[in-house]
Amino acid sequence: MPSITRRRPRNPDGRAAVEARVLAATERLLKEGIRFTDLGVQRIAAEAGVARSTFYTHFRDKTELLMRLAGTMRESSFDRTDEWHPGEPGDPLARLTEVFADVIRIYRTYAPVLAAVNEVATYDESIREYWAAGLERFVARTADLLRVEQQAGRVPADVEVTMASRLVVIGGDRFLADHVSTTSADPENDAAAARELAQTWWYGVYRRPA
Repeated sequence: MPSITRRRPRNPDGRAAVEARVLAATERLLKEGIRFTDLGVQRIAAEAGVARSTFYTHFRDKTELLMRLAGTMRESSFDRTDEWHPGEPGDPLARLTEVFADVIRIYRTYAPVLAAVNEVATYDESIREYWAAGLERFVARTADLLRVEQQAGRVPADVEVTMASRLVVIGGDRFLADHVSTTSADPENDAAAARELAQTWWYGVYRRPA
């Protein structure tokens, strides 16, 4: 059989604009409370003001669409945490608290997307692997920081770096997801949540008593 390939649009700016409209439309529908599983391509296309065929020109399927949405959230939060280093000037705990306050704001902004990821991950392995791969990148970066601190004598030698990194990163991600999704987690408590998470990281791993 002859292969079927998609012709690339000649106008890359136009392509980006259409994709942005589809992504924004999907976010709006999710914020309205529609479950991603129940959200059909036709509904998304209509909300974006494009044809169903146009959707498939830009996205392979709904899974790719969700990955794109989740990727924006993931990169925003990971980029913010990448800015923190315990060895930089100033109060590292205060700076880490500020980082987590910003991350919580990002999680709140993308809460409907995060809910969709958690929903679809229960039955779609590709989504599970996509989100897990992002966390693993953050685990590796945290482990590198801990090794540097450990070699400098600021982190106890008995800290199991890889295990500790997985605990604080994966545990922190689940805490943040729960914090922004539960009705009892009022935004007024965000500062306290950021402070407690930062202190858990700092005193539980980075400056754990020997």
